[in-house]
Amino acid sequence: MKIRIKDNSVRLRLTMSEIDQLGNTGEVACRTEFINQPLVYRILQTDTEALVTSFIENEIITELSANMIKELVETERIGFEGQSGPVKILVEKDFACIDNTMEDQSDNFPNPNLKC
Repeated sequence: MKIRIKDNSVRLRLTMSEIDQLGNTGEVACRTEFINQPLVYRILQTDTEALVTSFIENEIITELSANMIKELVETERIGFEGQSGPVKILVEKDFACIDNTMEDQSDNFPNPNLKC
């Protein structure tokens, strides 16, 4: 899972296997190991219908409803966006880049802009 934070905007991009894991277990998480402590970012399935993100004890927790997760898993839906206080949240499928990149993209979704 990739995370991009810019000012009051948080964007989470999930690969195909992460979307599958989210659909099967209701949770997907990653961590970045800093010297003093890790930063964890997690998506959890919840009963709420709103997309909500919080920051608690070095962990960014984004909550998605079961219906949202089901739609990500079973349809062509690219993602969901929401607002959590002043923070804009975007959770979306991670597509393969069109340009050349050194990053491993073997688990990314096929880019729809490559279709003829």
